[in-house]
Amino acid sequence: MGNREKLVDGALTCLLTKGFARTTARDVAAAAGVSLAAIGYHFGTTEALLSVALVRAMEQWGEELEHALASEEDQALSPQDRFTAIWRRVINSVGTNRPLWATQFEVLTQLERSPELREKFLGNAPEGAGGNAQEQAQFGLAALFDGIDPAAEPELARQVGAFYQVLLTGVVAQHLVDPEHAISGEDLLIAIRAVASRR
Repeated sequence: MGNREKLVDGALTCLLTKGFARTTARDVAAAAGVSLAAIGYHFGTTEALLSVALVRAMEQWGEELEHALASEEDQALSPQDRFTAIWRRVINSVGTNRPLWATQFEVLTQLERSPELREKFLGNAPEGAGGNAQEQAQFGLAALFDGIDPAAEPELARQVGAFYQVLLTGVVAQHLVDPEHAISGEDLLIAIRAVASRR
């Protein structure tokens, strides 16, 4: 492994253990086992290196989220049981991968300051798929939770998917801040039904 990869790995380790704001160039160099000057040589600035590491963290989080959301066993479940099973896996993932999920919130705080990071976060959908990565994520969530076909009902899929994105952000935030009092998948289903019945 070359120094460039060592630096990215070291920066990712620092992001997960210390967070973005508390990571210094010296921390990264020490974690990577390379000289401080190597950061400038390979990335120009520590911020540029940390941006690359944040993208790596986003990729790892995407893989973790995909694993938490998708299960072939869900296909045999009722919509209600599928809903709670998915949320149970997401919540379990937050508990077992807290640093990775917490880093995603730091990614969000950096988007306004880093156009490159924002572009990576929003991404571009594959040609012909339409929309950006966020819209494709919304379509995926709508299909996963409610079986909505985005090709047949794109606006509904976007709206429902955006709703699930909001839920995901809130549920994860609760479980990062105060897991003992955070909502469960079962409670979430009860709450959604109660709110919907009053409209």
